[in-house]
Amino acid sequence: MTTATGQRLQDVRNALLRLHKALVESERVTYEKIVGAIPSPNRFLQLLLTDPWFAWLQPLSQLIVAMDEAHDAREPATDANAQALIEQGRLLLVASEEGQGFARHYFDALQRDPDVVLAHADAIKVLSAKKPIR
Repeated sequence: MTTATGQRLQDVRNALLRLHKALVESERVTYEKIVGAIPSPNRFLQLLLTDPWFAWLQPLSQLIVAMDEAHDAREPATDANAQALIEQGRLLLVASEEGQGFARHYFDALQRDPDVVLAHADAIKVLSAKKPIR
């Protein structure tokens, strides 16, 4: 992978990570309003990993992990592999009011939380850039 592509992949990964953080926090707040307070950070982590409430976030989590693996592998990913991961991010961040799974939950999060909207805008900006963001 070329240096420019590696940097672009890292920029996209960082933007998606910020978006993921905003989505997790938004879901935590909604969960606590409906289900009740989460007693500890350890319990919250357990819920993130196992509770169906948070399962819709897995495609984004898995994409970020795949980007980390591509960037940090002993044999770095090719430019084509990196571009495919970036395109996967672009395709994932499509919200849909009528959709299911990630697209529907993402739509709901965008409707309720301005922090998610800001993180989404940043991610789309980075995904749309042709060169690394500095």
